[in-house]
Amino acid sequence: MGSSRGGTIVKNTLVLYIRMLVLMFVNLYTSRVILGNLGVEDYGIYSVIGSIVASFSLISGSLSAAISRFITFELGSDDSEQLRKTFSAAVSIQIITCLIVIIIGELIGGWFINHKMEIPEERLGAAMWVFQFTIVTFCFKLISIPYDAAIVAHEKMSAFAFISVWDGLGKLFIASVIGRVGCDKLIIYAALMCLLALIVRLQYGWYCKRHFEECKFCFSFDKNLTKKMFAFAGWNYIGSGAGLLQGSGVSIMLSTFFFPSVNAARGLATHATNSMLNFITNFMTALNPQITKSYAAGEHEYMMKVIYAGIKLSFCLFAILSTPVLFNTEFLLNIWLENPPEYVVAFTQLSIIYSLLNVFSKPLITAMLATGNIRNYQIIVGGIKLLTLPVDYILLRIGCQPTSVYFVAIVIEMVCLSARIILLKGMINLNVKDFVFVIILRSSIYYCLIMLVNICISSCFVVNSIVMFVAYFVLCVVLSIIITWLMYCNSIEKQMILTKIASIKTKIKG
Repeated sequence: MGSSRGGTIVKNTLVLYIRMLVLMFVNLYTSRVILGNLGVEDYGIYSVIGSIVASFSLISGSLSAAISRFITFELGSDDSEQLRKTFSAAVSIQIITCLIVIIIGELIGGWFINHKMEIPEERLGAAMWVFQFTIVTFCFKLISIPYDAAIVAHEKMSAFAFISVWDGLGKLFIASVIGRVGCDKLIIYAALMCLLALIVRLQYGWYCKRHFEECKFCFSFDKNLTKKMFAFAGWNYIGSGAGLLQGSGVSIMLSTFFFPSVNAARGLATHATNSMLNFITNFMTALNPQITKSYAAGEHEYMMKVIYAGIKLSFCLFAILSTPVLFNTEFLLNIWLENPPEYVVAFTQLSIIYSLLNVFSKPLITAMLATGNIRNYQIIVGGIKLLTLPVDYILLRIGCQPTSVYFVAIVIEMVCLSARIILLKGMINLNVKDFVFVIILRSSIYYCLIMLVNICISSCFVVNSIVMFVAYFVLCVVLSIIITWLMYCNSIEKQMILTKIASIKTKIKG
């Protein structure tokens, strides 16, 4: 990687890690406070209604991906006029999308909540209020997407981090306040979350208008540009829709077979896993603009280096951090939640395994989107993902446990990864043999060694207190880092790491 671009990635990654550390502790504590103040039943209702509203991203999700891709691509192409037109078109599209979401939500959402969900009759009124507030919250977040994309495309991660931390602290404040209100806590919680989304939306708008020339919005449609965006979004609709079905669709399906406590367990498991995934997400947020910009500039060799480095570093980070949690899930959840709902331990462990597999795909998906030629990819990979819901339905219908939905997701993710590798051979000239042996096989052997370290240490440690877990965790991480250096990093990567460490030391001394 070029020194200046590599330095930008390192700087932005450090900023995002500071953001992540703050948000991780804030969000974990917030979830505990919310669960305590709302109770398992109301927490489950809020989680599943959030899933219903998120399912409307079938309309917006593909457009959001198109917006991020086009803004970053035009920035890489260095065409300021086209960039300005792209931003205005993106905001206009999102405003129209909000109107569509509201119309569809009002027509379908209320009917589904009243007639298809297993919600206690006395909580139906509150559930409907939550639904209304959640739709408005969702729309505020939709309008924020072009502004968010502009900040990330310009790689101004300090602003992105500041607004995210403000959002996290706001959620913590709301979670604490609702315990003191005298009226319906669930309704007040949904209303305050809606207000917070509006404040965050205004923050994004103010920053972008102040710092980026292209973010002066004017409601207009460039016919050719809009056509390109919708063509891109149309094919991406399959992939984004299939991804949402794996998340929100499965949550909604679980609500038709089981009571809200199961969805509360799923929501908590997802939250716990996402707290660890933030380590990876932050790194990829810093890396993704480099992949798209290098493709736009025709720098294929640099793009492949970024993709390979992104996958390897993401995988080793998540493996090192998540494996000690995998071995001590029940203990940690009991500390975090005091009285965790049924299934949350199994859900968390299976979610970690699924996320570990998914790490391989993140940079590949960014590269695929950068090409703009996504039709065949989305038909094949999206089609495979769409199998999730019917297979889950059959298994739950014949009486399988809720954990079966995670096993289905893991198997389908393995098939999707295989399809991605084959398809990207033609799209970005990915060397399949090199990828399989250098990345997948080497990563699998590496992970087996990490697992072996944890097995050996867990046989010597009895983790029955926070102090013991910290000792266990630190020992596992230290030994895992040694294995990473000796077995996973090649000579070029080692030299790059040593150079960056020397550079950081020089800046500190200076």
